[in-house]
Amino acid sequence: MRVLFLFGPNLGALGRREPERYGTQTLGEIMDEVGERAARLGHEVLWRQSDHEGDLVGWLNGAAGEGFEAVVINPGALTHYSYAVRDAVEGADIAVVEVHQTNIYARETFRRHSVISAACRASIAGAGAGGYHVALEALPWITD
Repeated sequence: MRVLFLFGPNLGALGRREPERYGTQTLGEIMDEVGERAARLGHEVLWRQSDHEGDLVGWLNGAAGEGFEAVVINPGALTHYSYAVRDAVEGADIAVVEVHQTNIYARETFRRHSVISAACRASIAGAGAGGYHVALEALPWITD
């Protein structure tokens, strides 16, 4: 299965941004490990990161046309207010899994609601970088 991993604002700063909360691995290091697991599972993965909402919307809208069968997304702070990203998830016409490294439901009040979740096939929160691996493992159960 071809899987597109999308990462929103500030996730390009992983490894140096709040390492006590997000860990010390960079996004590239995390995705190297995810890529290895994906290969063992027979998946092909590609990943993209942007601090710009419109990039994520465009990538979601184009994912099926690029031959992706699923998207794993960590929208970062856009999780809590981006109806544009939510609408793109709904319109993607492929399975989308939302992943958050921290448990957003145990954090500051404004972070406890995701406008994205209801449009996704599954949501994974609080498993650190392991959440991206869990998403890969779950794909057979959540894709059509």
